[in-house]
Amino acid sequence: MKFRKKPVVIEAFCLGIDPMPDWFCDARSASRIRTYGEYNHLTHCEIETLEGTMDGFRGDYIIQGVKGEIYPCRPDIFDMTYEEVFDE
Repeated sequence: MKFRKKPVVIEAFCLGIDPMPDWFCDARSASRIRTYGEYNHLTHCEIETLEGTMDGFRGDYIIQGVKGEIYPCRPDIFDMTYEEVFDE
């Protein structure tokens, strides 16, 4: 059997490159995310997920899923899986 991922819109940013969105800052304030490095030059983060602690590194995409879950994604996987959505 083969399956196609349903088209859903997520929010994401590139760690250490893009500005941190409010949802990421809120999770960091709630101690669900630990960041390392300076604000504009983050080197990595540790994200508490239901599957355990996941590491995200500078250049990785940090995704907020459809249920508010947050997890890292390597750039090559992100590029194969997602495309930018432009508001109409």
